[in-house]
Amino acid sequence: MTNNADRDRNSLPRDDDDLPVTEVTMPPLELTGSLRLPSRPRGIVVFAHGSGSSRLSPRNVHVAQALGRAGFATLLFDLLTLTEEADRANVFDIPLLADRLVAAVQWTAKTAQTAGLPIGLFGASTGAAAALVAAARLGDTISAVVSRGGRPDLAAEALDDVRAPTLLVVGGDDTEVLGLNEAAFARLAGPKELRIVPGATHLFPEPGALDAVVAAARAWFERHLGAPGAVGRS
Repeated sequence: MTNNADRDRNSLPRDDDDLPVTEVTMPPLELTGSLRLPSRPRGIVVFAHGSGSSRLSPRNVHVAQALGRAGFATLLFDLLTLTEEADRANVFDIPLLADRLVAAVQWTAKTAQTAGLPIGLFGASTGAAAALVAAARLGDTISAVVSRGGRPDLAAEALDDVRAPTLLVVGGDDTEVLGLNEAAFARLAGPKELRIVPGATHLFPEPGALDAVVAAARAWFERHLGAPGAVGRS
């Protein structure tokens, strides 16, 4: 099985990011995040990257840029401190990663720029499992979840408690991960959809594959995170 290292930039679409990126720190561990904020955001999507990656994941950044152009605020952040990253076990500690994601969601709910916005989660690889565990814990706080090439199976029993509308996007040629997603999909009780990108492998490097992920994620969040300009910003 391929780890979602997100370091191969080959075939990655290039973007002109027209939204300013604000670097933020979130207590109590002062984890670093990158916040993109449209003038009138329709919601905020908090990202959870996969194993071996960071908030600078080129594929997640690409998705965040596209969501920003669609009117969504986005927060990409490092789930672990530098010291924690040195222990590879932490990278696969789903309860720990979910704790960090819950804390980030709570931070967005308290921060003036993002307070009151509907909240979605976007997870890749192991980050998808963390997103689903966090969604199960946070209940109605989470309006939607999207998984890109994720490992939702690692969310284990938490799958039974996820009620937020959940979209699983998997490459058609990522056969082992596709099977794991199909099994996890069957356990989800809330609104759900499994989207298969034909011919795509785990990191979606094929021409047009990542754009298909972007289109599916954007449509899902547009459907479940509220109308444009629902919460104004001065």
